[in-house]
Order: sequence, then C-alpha cells, then structure tokens
Amino acid sequence: MSNFWDYKVWGGFNLVAVLLISLILANGLKRVSKTLRRSLIPTSVLAGLFLLILSVVVRRVTGTGLFDLQFFGDQGISALEILTYHALALGFIASTFRSKEAKFSKRRRLEIVQTGMTTVSSYLMQGIAGLFITLVASLIMRNFFPAAGILLPFGYGQGTGQALNYGSIFETDYGFTGGRSFGLTIAALGFLSASIGGVFFLNILKKKGLFAWKEETEEKFDASEVHPEGDIPMNGGIDKLTVEIGLVAATYFLTYLFLYLIGSLLPGLRSVIYGFNFLFGVLMAILLRTILDKLRKAGVIKREYRNSFMMHRLSNFFFDIMVVAGIAAIRLEAIKSYWGVIIVLAVAGLVLTWLYNRFIANTLFPDYRAEQFLMMYGMLTGTASTGIMLLREADPEFKTPAADNLVYQNFPAMVLGFPMMLLATLAPKRPLITLLILIVFFLVLNAALLWNHLMPLLRKGKAKDA
Repeated sequence: MSNFWDYKVWGGFNLVAVLLISLILANGLKRVSKTLRRSLIPTSVLAGLFLLILSVVVRRVTGTGLFDLQFFGDQGISALEILTYHALALGFIASTFRSKEAKFSKRRRLEIVQTGMTTVSSYLMQGIAGLFITLVASLIMRNFFPAAGILLPFGYGQGTGQALNYGSIFETDYGFTGGRSFGLTIAALGFLSASIGGVFFLNILKKKGLFAWKEETEEKFDASEVHPEGDIPMNGGIDKLTVEIGLVAATYFLTYLFLYLIGSLLPGLRSVIYGFNFLFGVLMAILLRTILDKLRKAGVIKREYRNSFMMHRLSNFFFDIMVVAGIAAIRLEAIKSYWGVIIVLAVAGLVLTWLYNRFIANTLFPDYRAEQFLMMYGMLTGTASTGIMLLREADPEFKTPAADNLVYQNFPAMVLGFPMMLLATLAPKRPLITLLILIVFFLVLNAALLWNHLMPLLRKGKAKDA
C-alpha cells in the first residue's frame, strides 16, 4: 500500500505538471519577445530547450539531472521517454479521426500523390546523407556506431517520437550507447533547422516584396466547426470531450492488443513491431472510423460521435507533449563524444532538405511554389504542426491547396515509406548494403516523380542527336 505523501504517488503528476508549466512559460516568453515570435521556433521546442538547460544547471549544482531527482519518482527520464512514445501514436490517432473524406479533381489527386512521394523521397535523401556521414565517421572514430546516420530521416522527417523509437531499438538491440539521446538530439536540431530555413526563405520573399511580417492574429472558428449539426450534445449525459478522449483511448487499447498478438507470434521482431505503434494506431483508427460511419449511415447510430475540432485540439496537445518531453529527455552526457557528427548531420539535413524541396516545389507546384515549399520543408525538418506553422506565415487563410496536400499525403507516404522503416533495422547489420538500397530506391522514386518533366528533356536530347 502506497503512502499518499510518497514521491511515487506524486512523481508522475509532478512530471506532467512541469512539462505543461514549461509550455505556458515558453508561450508567455514568445508573446513578449518579437524576436522569438519571428524566429518561428515552436513553443514546445522552446519549452523543451528550457527544461534541458535547467536540467544541466541542476546537474552542475546537485550532481543529479533534473528528472533524476526523487521529486519525479526516481524514474523521470524513463517516464519522459514513455510519454514521448505514447504521445506520438495518440497524436496520430486523433489526427486520423479528425480528417474527413474529400473529393478532388484528377489534378489535385496527382498533386497529393506527388506530395506523398516527395515526403518519402526526402526521407530517402536524408537517410542516404546520414548513413554516408556516419559510415565515414566510423572509419575515423573508434567504436562509433556506423548506422547512426539512419536516424536523420526519423529525427528530421518524422519527428521526436520516431527518433526515440529507432534510437531505442539501436541502443537496446544493437548496443548503440546513447542511441536514445542521439535520436532525440537530431529531432531537436531538426526543429531548429525548420526555424532557420523557414526564416531564411521568408526573408527571401520579403526582399522580393512577396511577404511582410505580421503579428499573430487570433484564429476564428464558426459555431458549425465547433459543434456541427448532428453531433452529440456538448454536455449531455457524458461530456463531449470525454467521448473524444474515449475514442482515442479505445483505439489505442485495441492497437496494444494487436501489437501484443503480433509480438507474441513474432517474438524476434517485437522491438520493431512495437516501434510501429503509431502506424498500427492509424490503421486501427481508420478501421474504427469506417465502422462508425457505416453504423451512422445504417441508422444504428443516430448522432456523430467524432468531432474534428476537438480531435484537432487533442492531436495538437499530444504532439506538444511529445516534443517537450522528447527534448527534455535528452541526456547530454550520453552524447558528449558525438557532438561533431551530430552537428554535421544537422547541417546536412538542413541544407539538403531545403534545396531538394525548393527544387520540387518550383518544378511540380508552380502555382503555389512558396506555400508548398514552406509546408514541406517545415514538416520534413519538424512535424506536420511545424509545416502548418510555416505555411501560415505565407498563406494565413490557407487559400492554396498546400494544407490539404499535407493532410492527404499521409496515405501514399505511409505506403511508399513503409519499406524504409524496415530498412532502418537492416542498417545496423549491413550499413553499406542499406546505403546502396536507399540510393536505388531514391533514384527510382524520383524518376517516377519527375517522369512528366524528364520525358520532354529526353525527347529534345534525341532530336538534337538526330
């Protein structure tokens, strides 16, 4: 029996409270500092960096890191990693529930598929660059983990949760000391890269007279968006927010049962399977969403239980928690000998992602190239929320299709990107072979992506030869 005054009773609450308080303080700091607002650093990143710095100070004074204190129940760092892991999947599940089917023209469907292909192609490019850098580093540095660079697309392209997942697999299954912190640090530098590259591009637009810095304005919603016709009551027999959280929780519970079943059947792949918790969560959410829609159409369910507005808020909440917890969980002492490689990876990720997505936006999306670039670059160095944040600077009312591209590209990106997630587990065993496969995959995907633009050039070349 636990005593109510025991830190084991209060440690979990204290941890979550400190994360949320740091978010509030970071938001207040951004409100009073125009420089921070224009830096475009997400509030969750700023909060995470604040806690990371505070942890360093506490370690210098007490000899123990902030989250290693008994105040957090003696399992602070582990709890932060667990929060990051679960928040990733919960955020994706909530996002899946809020997205609705939409009808698009043939051209718009093509643009969505091209956006998904660009996403995966960017992952491949980041993976190639990262793996090449760390393979070279392993020849120079003694006992360096040569496959560490494959974490670049997970930290930059997919964000904190996936960087932690694969860093954890590498640390647990392949002996990469500091793998978790390595992945989380790459993800944190990805958010900073999003801010640096985003501000740089917006200044280019400003010089061309295409952009002017504006103060943040309040987002307005119609009553029909918050409470559409046919929805369950806001505060009936059960509060509407409770229902939305219940749907997300039920979906994640079913996801766990599925993961447990698959993990029991394939015990040798258990680490990898549980690393895909977010993917199976999305698939389970799609299944549950489809069942609810069918029951509603059949008249079995009279009201709409899914509310896109509230699911949007929930997904943002989970992603904020994921980012601040992920950055706060970094153990700087675990990666002190890797800083040179990490900085090289971060710079390569910034420059290559910036150049490649600028080229793709100019080539395939000429009608809204700036908006498409900002959305893609932000998403591929941070998260979808970072992409939306950068997009809002150039297109505050989302008049261009760029925001829709971000939402609906997830399915083609998931299908095309799944093989790369499997390849990541091959990298520790066969890094050179993995690098070659990534290069071939990248070339084939780009040939398909740019086919309509390459063919006229090839015909011109043949005509000249003739």
